[in-house]
Order: sequence, then structure tokens, then C-alpha cells
Amino acid sequence: MTAQAPSANLSVLEEIKSGLPNICGWEAEISSVVNHNEPVFLPTTNLRLEDITAGFACALHMHQPTVPAGANGEPISHLQYMFEHSQEGDNHNAEPFAWCYSRMGEFIPQLVSEGCNPRIMLDYSGNLLWGLQQMGREDILNNLKRITCDPQYQPYVEWLGTMWSHAVVPSTPIPDLKLHIQAWQHYFAAIFGYDALKRVKGFSPPEMHLPNHPDTLYEYIKALKECGYRWLMVQEHSVENLDGSGLQHDQKYIPNRLVARNSHGETISITALIKTQGSDTKLVAQMQPYFEAKGRGKQQIGNVTVPSVVTQIADGENGGVMMNEFPRDFFRIYNEIREQGGGKTGIVPMNGTEYLELIEAAGINPDDYPTCQAVGQHKIWQQVDPDNATPEAVENAIAQLKETDHNFHMDGASWTNDLSWVKGYENVLGPMKKLSAAFHLKYDPLVQQDPSVTKQPDYQQALLYNLLLQTSCFRYWGQGMWTDFANELYRRGEAVL
Repeated sequence: MTAQAPSANLSVLEEIKSGLPNICGWEAEISSVVNHNEPVFLPTTNLRLEDITAGFACALHMHQPTVPAGANGEPISHLQYMFEHSQEGDNHNAEPFAWCYSRMGEFIPQLVSEGCNPRIMLDYSGNLLWGLQQMGREDILNNLKRITCDPQYQPYVEWLGTMWSHAVVPSTPIPDLKLHIQAWQHYFAAIFGYDALKRVKGFSPPEMHLPNHPDTLYEYIKALKECGYRWLMVQEHSVENLDGSGLQHDQKYIPNRLVARNSHGETISITALIKTQGSDTKLVAQMQPYFEAKGRGKQQIGNVTVPSVVTQIADGENGGVMMNEFPRDFFRIYNEIREQGGGKTGIVPMNGTEYLELIEAAGINPDDYPTCQAVGQHKIWQQVDPDNATPEAVENAIAQLKETDHNFHMDGASWTNDLSWVKGYENVLGPMKKLSAAFHLKYDPLVQQDPSVTKQPDYQQALLYNLLLQTSCFRYWGQGMWTDFANELYRRGEAVL
């Protein structure tokens, strides 16, 4: 099934092109669709700001990496690998995982039919969506299309953009950041249509990973804004106030303005919604954000009073708590909320873009949000005069800080403090950087001369392997099978180039 173009002058995008996922070639068309300031939820929302004390916004993150484990080492979804190797680890859970990818397509319509007013934000990696297509799981994709493309369910469901193949941003080569973001937009539009893509305004970074190197963060936010995104979800301890202090308690429950300054002194900013607390799936599975919101009230931003909002994300499929407790508590809480005001007064569920549009329609200017920056950056700007910054001065300050301050690093921060996506993974990072450099060396000059080069099958194939190698899973599960997968993807990518 191919997506319908919203108007005659846009090409219909096929999901599969030259036997591979459609992740490039229509950059100008995608840009024309996503770069707009029209309200997304405001015309259809059934919430009124004055009726709300506090809100809660929950997102589900779904991902399966692509692994070179098919016939002759062809790339297949790890979900397919689980089905084919059910005796390994917890691979016997393959069908429960598949059910988790599908079930919101049933839960939301059921809750709506029962008079509830649910909300959910969905973040699916490009790998996962492609994998479902490769496996012929139209049952899952059609369930997702139901809540994405049917206008009656659009007020309840918000899709968040992400990196195509679950790459952690701080250790992704800077030139590839925008390629991941665009690849996801291409493939999402191919499955769900341009109109659905037009509504994707929030961004969910893999592993909630926020870069803190001034140049990486600047280029990341720049790429997000060029790709039409209005806001970014960030983990509370991955950001700091401009003086280096942690966020104030109330500050976590309203939007912040995330500011990035690069080593040339240029600044850029984007709205951030702060994900509170840890990564524990229990928080979302047991609907903890709802209970936390009960203890929150209204706050002042500028001269406007707005409800606080508790923002939380969790894996949507991982572990028994998401598989078993989430469905029970999701329905239980929404039934409780329905009895206490129909889900429209007091403590209510909201989606991120809906909340931002409601408070900005009430007169708030995003420039009035409290300002934050990536954690650790205040130490750099204490040593470098921001108005006279140079790349040399910034790199010198970073080198000096690394020597004198054992807490200081430029690896960024994510949902966990005890895991590095860099240390000990030189055997993956080396090939990853090498493949990326070879890709850009070959194709950047060609694309500059003729943008239609991105439509060619050889470009598409090279881009695919470049992006796939950057999947965080190859640096999460330790040495062995996963790093072997990475080396095979590198070998295949190098052969294509």
C-alpha cells in the first residue's frame, strides 16, 4: 500500500524503492510538507486551557534494529531474527513484541468508543517500520494506519519524529544527523502519507540522548528546525540552567527553551519538553505520570497562567511490565478519568504539540520559556567568552576541563548515567566514522552538483548501510554477536561504496 499525495503536485511515495526502504530522493517535497506553522491539534482538540489544572503526556518508544542475518547476510529485522531463533534468550517473546507494536491501534478506538478522552504519543524507529514491512506484517501496519490516518482518531494520537535507525546523537557523525532525520520523514510519509507527516512536530531522540558538545548540539537543533520540528523531548538531568544549576522543581513541568551556542558564537534554540525521572518502564506502564500530575497545579509564564504538564516516555514493548501491566492500567486510569470529568477537566491527558499550541494560543511567546542548555556547557562558557568564541578556544577549554575535572565529558547525557555509547566500542565507532567519511567524500560533491543524485539506487543503498551501522544497539549489548553484526554492515556498506 503506497501513501496518497495530498495534492497533485507531490509525487506519491512508495514504501520500497529498488528493493530498499524509501529513505531519500524527495528531500524538496518533504521539506515543503513539513516546513509550515499551521496548528496541528488546535482545530480539533476538545480541551480548554481554563478547565485544566495539570496535564500528563505519555510517549511509547518502539524499536527493533536491522541485522545482517537473513539469507546470505541480507539485512532483516531483529524481530524476524527473534521469530527464526526462538530458542535464544527471550526470543520466544517475538509475538508478544509484535502485539505491542500493534495494540495502540485497538486500544485508542476502544477507549474512544467507551467515551474516554485518551492521548498517546508514538515514537517508532525507521528500522522497525521497515522491518514490519519486510515481514509482511500488514496487520500491524494497518492497525497503526487506522489511528494515524482516520480523522476521528487524530485528536488522540501524536507521532514523534526520531532518527531513522536509532542512532544516539552525540556519537553520530555531524553530517549524518540531518540524513537520519530526513530518512525517517521519507519513510513515514511513504507509509502514512504526507498529511500524517505534516502533523509530526515533536522529536524523540533515541536513548533520550542529548549532545553537549557545542557544535554537535548546534547542528542537531539546526537540522531539527530545518526539518520542520517545533520541539524536542529531553531528559531532565541532560540539561542545566545557564549558570550550571539543575532545573528548578516547577521548571520541569513547563516548556523550556533549549539554547545551543556553537564554537563560532552563533546561537539557535528550540522548545524542549522535559522528561522527568528515570527510564523505568513502570512509570508509564503503571500510569505514574497521571498520579504525579495530581500533585501539580497551574504556573505563570510571562503574564499567562498555564497548567503544568508531566512528560514521560518508556519503551512500549520491553519487559513484562509493558507487556502485561500497561494494558490493564491504561484502561483502568482512563476509565477513572472519564468518571471524574470526562478527561477534559482537572487532571487531563494531553499530547506535546497539543499542549504547546494551547498555551501559545493563550498568548505565550516561546521566548518567555525558561532557558536551559546541555549539561556541562556552563563550564565551557566560563572559560570562553561567548562573544569572542573560536573553535580553537572551545577545543582548548574542553581539553583543559577533561584534564582537570573528572566529571566533565563531551559524550552527552541520556536516560542512564552508567552506560557509555563510546567507551569500549572503538571496534564499532572506527568503522562507523570511516564509512560515513567515505559516503560523504563520494556523494557530497555529486549531490551539490545535482540534487537528484539522491534518487539513484546506488546512493540509496550506500545511505542505508551508513545509517544502519549507526544504530545504538551495536554498542548497547556488549561485544560479541552485536559487534559482529556491525562489522558485517560495515563490510557491506564499504562494498557498495
